[in-house]
Amino acid sequence: MNPLDFFKNLIKILRAKPHIPESLSENEPLQMILHRRSIRRFSDQDIPHDVFGAILEAGRLAPSTVNLQTWHFIAFTNSSWKQHFGQQIPFKGNRAVIVLGDINRTKQIITTFPYSPLVEYTTAVINASLAAMNMNIAAEALKVSSVMLSETGKSGYFDAQYLKEKLSLPNGVFPLMTMVFGYSQGGFAPMPPKLPLEAILSNAPCYGEADMEILRDWYNQMTAGYKAAFPLSSFKAQLEHYRRNIERAEKELRHLIFYKDRHSTLDEFPSTNSTDRKEGSP
Repeated sequence: MNPLDFFKNLIKILRAKPHIPESLSENEPLQMILHRRSIRRFSDQDIPHDVFGAILEAGRLAPSTVNLQTWHFIAFTNSSWKQHFGQQIPFKGNRAVIVLGDINRTKQIITTFPYSPLVEYTTAVINASLAAMNMNIAAEALKVSSVMLSETGKSGYFDAQYLKEKLSLPNGVFPLMTMVFGYSQGGFAPMPPKLPLEAILSNAPCYGEADMEILRDWYNQMTAGYKAAFPLSSFKAQLEHYRRNIERAEKELRHLIFYKDRHSTLDEFPSTNSTDRKEGSP
């Protein structure tokens, strides 16, 4: 990307703002939700126990499929995280919550459901993600900032096998993400490049493909924004980092999800690399 295009895309990012109808401009909860940002620079201010307890309570009271509440939270202070993982909470956060999808607990009391790994995993992901977002919004309401991690510091589903062993997780419990909480160190946090509504919304009943120009514009803004935030890296390099780890993460997730299937070790799973497939295979 040449310097002129870089600055043009950077200006687009800086000028972007949520679309709020004038009639709702004074609605404080809506303003809070639409202006929430993921924060990666936290101060050393401690989160009071009652405030953190309220955040966890918001997760507990989240909606779920048939009220099965297929989630589990493991809460850490900075000291307990460092003791367990040998380093501080990512981005110098004050508290962290590892969010797990949990089918194991439900099966201890409800035994009528057959072994259905994809349904189990999908249910766990949906419900636990709702709980995580509830905690995110509650934190924002309490002036506590947060960021969701799926890979940074081996904190989520990209390192499922590591977390399963580190946290002694039984079958039917899946690492999904880590929510890091703390008070923002301050500074301007622009809205990251978001696709416009027309790119993600279709009128019923048909799915509509997004305009490639819109997608290219988003990609260019991501490239410029990432470079501005992380001068020594790039959006392309971050995507390449994920690409290099996808096959390993895929194998580990299969091992956790299909825990009763004939494959008992990670090495027995077929490769997901397209170059390993025979020509003409599905």
